[in-house]
Amino acid sequence: MRLRAARLEDWLRDYYFTAEIDISSSGVHSYSMAELRAMTGLDHAEIDGLVFDDGYSLGTPAVRGHIARRWGDGDPSRVMTTSGSSEAITLVLTALLRPGDEVVVVEPGYHTLVAFAAGLGCATRTWRLDRARGWRPSLDELADLVSERTKAIIVNFPQNPTGASITEAELRRLVAIARSAGPAGSADEAAGASGAYLLWDAAFADLAYDAPPLPDISTLYERGIGFGTFSKAFGLPGLRFGWCLAPPAVLAECVRIRDYTTLHVSPLIELLALNVLRNADAFLEPRMKQARANRDLVREWADAHPDLVSLATPLGGVSAFPRLHGLADTHAFCDDLFTRRGVLVIPGSCFGAPEHIRLGFGGPAGPLAEGLDRLTAALTGWRRCPPGPAADGDPAGDGEGDTR
Repeated sequence: MRLRAARLEDWLRDYYFTAEIDISSSGVHSYSMAELRAMTGLDHAEIDGLVFDDGYSLGTPAVRGHIARRWGDGDPSRVMTTSGSSEAITLVLTALLRPGDEVVVVEPGYHTLVAFAAGLGCATRTWRLDRARGWRPSLDELADLVSERTKAIIVNFPQNPTGASITEAELRRLVAIARSAGPAGSADEAAGASGAYLLWDAAFADLAYDAPPLPDISTLYERGIGFGTFSKAFGLPGLRFGWCLAPPAVLAECVRIRDYTTLHVSPLIELLALNVLRNADAFLEPRMKQARANRDLVREWADAHPDLVSLATPLGGVSAFPRLHGLADTHAFCDDLFTRRGVLVIPGSCFGAPEHIRLGFGGPAGPLAEGLDRLTAALTGWRRCPPGPAADGDPAGDGEGDTR
């Protein structure tokens, strides 16, 4: 396997921990341990009673049961818990795909969903979202992309980084397209199914604004595999807890691979996860309320500065993907924005769309508003006097020194 560099992680590795204002994240404002304990009623006695034995290969039965009932069809045998959804995604892709398999990926998109299959030696075909359509996917284009060689289609709606999504009717058409793909007569006898696998990263499923959350793909399609995580809507990225919902035969293959790597999720993580799952709405609802208000703030900001940015309003998630006018590549601007103004955003080149930035709006409103103000000032200065002949100590040439 040869994986290309994950540009997003390379960028965040350098900047994430020292940013004064972070408006780059694709997740909501993180909860603390004190908040988790208060919201779940978890006391020290329950934690102290935990024994650090090895865990279950597929996850603790009680945890799997909660996931199956909330997002799946109620069958815990179709659930595997993992260290974040990234482990689930990479286990499933490794289990299913072989060199030469044809795989459809979405761009712009998150690197694990776009590049991992190529690292396995697969031939990837790109379902490219169009900025001119507000990033809304064209299912006609997908239908033209799939073929009798298509082994898998990898998507995530609501989408990272654009916030684009689809309707439930479009979801069902997407399922029909997947079912029609693949070689004729290629039915999996164990699963009694044919067609391409449809792998769905549902990290933002609970962050839908204008329509109810989409049902998990595993409940609609026999070859549908859904992935979930606490890292986005739940505000618990550091817990590193995720899951997948998949046919038991696929999970069995994942376990064979996991036996060589992580073995299982820590019992401490699953104890915390179980308590969160029992009180899921308490974690989701306040962050969703905050995200909805912040989305309005970002929309108002973009509307107030049409000369500087253009923005398709996100339908889900907490990241927007505005285009910065006049910049063919935002990388140098984002570096300057961080260095001189202390504001962290993600250059669009990390997602293959260099004229854009990923702007996260899941955090508190105050830092978001201040970050947008600094971003506006930086864009105005950059347009007035782009870097190049700038004086020493004033790399943007806007007459202002380092304001960090």
